[in-house]
Amino acid sequence: MARNERFLVVGQGLLLAGSIVAGVVLSKQSDWDLSLFVLLLGVAVASGAFELETKRFKVSAAFLSLVLAMTLLGPAPAACLGVLAMALSSAARRPPWQSWLANLSTYAFFPLVGAVAFELIDGPELLKTNPATFFLLVFGVFMATNAVNFLLVAVDFKVLEGWSIRGSLRDVYVPVLPVEFATGLLTAGIAFAYQGHNLAVIGLVAVIGLVFQYLLRTALASISRKEQLEGRTRQLASLQVGLLGTVLQTLSLRDKMTARHSAAVARYSREIARELGLGERDQDVVHTAALLHDIGKFIFPDSILFANTRLTSEELEIVRRHPEQGARLVARMEGYGPVAEIILAHHERIDGTGYPSGLVGDQIPLAARIISVADTYDVMTSRDSYREPVSSREAIEELRRVSDKQLDTLVVETFIGLLERRSVTFRHADDADFERELNLERRIQDYAAPRALAA
Repeated sequence: MARNERFLVVGQGLLLAGSIVAGVVLSKQSDWDLSLFVLLLGVAVASGAFELETKRFKVSAAFLSLVLAMTLLGPAPAACLGVLAMALSSAARRPPWQSWLANLSTYAFFPLVGAVAFELIDGPELLKTNPATFFLLVFGVFMATNAVNFLLVAVDFKVLEGWSIRGSLRDVYVPVLPVEFATGLLTAGIAFAYQGHNLAVIGLVAVIGLVFQYLLRTALASISRKEQLEGRTRQLASLQVGLLGTVLQTLSLRDKMTARHSAAVARYSREIARELGLGERDQDVVHTAALLHDIGKFIFPDSILFANTRLTSEELEIVRRHPEQGARLVARMEGYGPVAEIILAHHERIDGTGYPSGLVGDQIPLAARIISVADTYDVMTSRDSYREPVSSREAIEELRRVSDKQLDTLVVETFIGLLERRSVTFRHADDADFERELNLERRIQDYAAPRALAA
């Protein structure tokens, strides 16, 4: 047993022993209404059959009985009820002795504390003098001791499993807080209604307990479904993004020029998007679309992909289909519709003579206009290309020449300003640069995140 576990076990033993001693010292004969005690114990034990279990906690409707014992009986009966209910429940499950000790110490301590606090505030007398305050006080005891209960369990898991206390409370306690709130109000109502010492009223506890468990089961089931959905979403993200990455890397093995060109266009496009004032999320979308803009070239036969002569009209028709093929592939990934739309439009021209749809001006998505400028520049200047590269100055002159015909003037001038003010380059011969732009792990995380892509 680790040192921190030994400290925890010793602390739990002391907590249990201290609670028992305090209960004995505080015990008064007048507190022991045996009929009520037996009824509450029966309800607490019966509620164990409906106990809910999450990855970190077990939650039972026995809490209703415990709070009623705190407010209607007293410190000693409440602590005794907690210990007996937990002992009987643990006997049926036969948990490890460390868990058994932790549960006993917890269920001895917080009922005792809640009952003592209730008496110190003269809770029993308030029923006669101020019923409304009595009702609110019982509700407050319920919520306060409920929080103490969860906190004690969270501390146990912090020591034994290394789980974050804040994370445990956030993931388990906060989601069920509305149910606890409603149950606290119901418990206060029953305590108030018991003023005539009518045991039949306590029978309502059983019904409320079942309602409580049903509501809580629904809340916890939604948490479980959320966790499962997040896990499956990440698995799907890994699969689909991984497949796209594999296609890109396979294309890189088949044709390094196209793959490196796509990574370079992605680098340039992000810089242009940032310069135009697009948000970080939109920059990511532009970067992703640019990286994938030529993925449709996977359909090209080698005779086209590696051609060093003028293409035939039939071959040109195949080339013109690559935006549609790439968009169709990417659109199959849930949430990547906007990226697919950008890929589809990256060969459109401002004057409407582009393909595949002949879009004009602002009909072309801004991200596609950005990629078109970056694409044109890299094709002209890259040594990793099928044609002789030109200088950056010559490429800039050509960008301006086709501005407002093929390319968007604002995007062209923004990119030229970037090139003239600072070096924006991509090392085509460097595999690390390609992998850095691809960055599959971050793409998987982004894909799995519950946010919609927006162009």
